[in-house]
Order: sequence, then C-alpha cells, then structure tokens
Amino acid sequence: KTMFGKAISDLMIKPGKSPVFDRPENYDLDYENVSFTAKDGEELSGWIIKGNNDKVIIQSHFGVQCSRCGYTVEGKNFISKSLWSTDIKFLNQAKYLNDAGYTVLMYDFRNHGESVSKSNDWITWGLEERNDVWGAVNFISNHPAYNKASIGLLSICMGSASTFFAYGMEEDFKSFNNITSMIAVQPLTYDYFVSSMGLPNFMVKAGNKVNKQRNVDLTGDSFLPYIKDVNVPVLVIQNQNDPMTNMDMVKELFETLKTEKEMMWLDLDKKRGAAYDWLGHHADPILNWFNKYA
Repeated sequence: KTMFGKAISDLMIKPGKSPVFDRPENYDLDYENVSFTAKDGEELSGWIIKGNNDKVIIQSHFGVQCSRCGYTVEGKNFISKSLWSTDIKFLNQAKYLNDAGYTVLMYDFRNHGESVSKSNDWITWGLEERNDVWGAVNFISNHPAYNKASIGLLSICMGSASTFFAYGMEEDFKSFNNITSMIAVQPLTYDYFVSSMGLPNFMVKAGNKVNKQRNVDLTGDSFLPYIKDVNVPVLVIQNQNDPMTNMDMVKELFETLKTEKEMMWLDLDKKRGAAYDWLGHHADPILNWFNKYA
C-alpha cells in the first residue's frame, strides 16, 4: 500500500525529464552561464542573456516537465505529451525581450534542468521553490552589472505560485524595491491539477498521504492567501479553455490582487501547454506590460 501511495505521489511531485535541450546561441543571443544560491542554500543554474544593464526580466518556468529553456516532448510518456505535442521553446520570448533591450535571467528551479537539490528529489509546487525566486531576485539585485536595474518577473505556472509564496512568506522579498512588475502566466492551485489527472479518489488519497509525509500539500488554497501581499502591478494571462484549472479560482486570484492589474483571457487549444507556447510568439502584450513599468 505504501509503495502504491508513493507511486501516485511520484506522479504528482516527482519531476519528469526536464533537460536543458536548447541553447541561446541557437537564437544568436549573447549570454553567460551563471549559478547562484537560493535563500535556503540550494544551488541553482541559469543563463544571463545580456541586454541593457538597467532593465532585467527574471523568468521562472513551470514545474515537473520543464527547464529554463522550456519543454521537450522527447522522452515523455503519453500523459506528459498531452500537455502539448511539440517542443515549447522559452528562448523565443528571451529573444524578443532581448531584442527590446532587456537582459533576461533564465534559471532552473531545484530538481529541474541542471539544478540538483541537495535535500530531496521532488517538488513542492512553489512552497519551497519560493526560495529559488528569492535567490534569483537577490542575485540580480547584488550583481555588479545589474544592481541598479528595474526587474520584471515573468512567472509561469509553478513560477507564479513560487513568486506568490515568496511575497507572502518572505518578509524581505517585498523589500526588493527594484521589482517593478510581474506577469503571471496560468497560475494554478494544485488541487485542480490533481483532479484533472482523473484518478479515482482512493488513489488521490493514497498519493496525498505520501505527499504530506514529504511535506507537500496539494489540497486547499495553496498560495491564494498570499495574493494580497503582492506589491507590484500584475498582468494575469490565462487560456480560458485550459482543462487543468478552474476559471473561478483564476478570477478569485485576480480580484484579490490589491495592486494595478490586468486580466488577459486567451482563446486557445484545450491543452495546458497552449498558453506556454503562445508566450513565445506574442511579444506585444508582454513587452507592453514590462515597458510600462521598466
């Protein structure tokens, strides 16, 4: 029974294969490999794609199947492939952001890509990963080239969750007054993700029991209680046909934001990955938002 619960838990919180399968040189981007430390001491790997020194975008990617450069279908099982049927290349948005003058920090969350955790081999859907977002902002804030830059946060799915947790749980995160705006792409409380897997209730219960032993809770409101703590303007982007979430939850999140905000509903394919892919091919709304506050 324990092995059964562990297998279900692994399905929920064990990262899939998330290689760094793409490189900035494929897009003629000038970059350097970097590493930095999360707030709790985990070592993270990333790239700085070099643009102007006075404006930086920090991208935080989605969870389980993703790395700093996006999602590849290679090596994925049929369940994972239901996310999206082709590679999703996050260097597409790095390219248009860089063409617009931005420096871009792309990094791997712990247990994704080239960031290997020292403490465990699962993810917490943003709760512990908030330390990684803190680490990324702290790294840029103390970087000799970028410590006077304005920072925009491009936070995708688990990246959004991690950022919201950081705002609510890390008092000093709000004191990074160089953060000027945020884009939250498809924020998701993970109770809906779990129910969208279509598992019978007894399986979900078995998985959640092991999750809790691993200090991961995929029930309840997740980061929603911390939305009120965000202190920068936020653009929320959501595919209204996304099969993995609940639109009322997204609306509640948006209504709870106390800062300047905008909601962008997309009408895309009925797949979770549709909005992630869209991001790389629609520069205008992204640049308009970040330019407004840079």
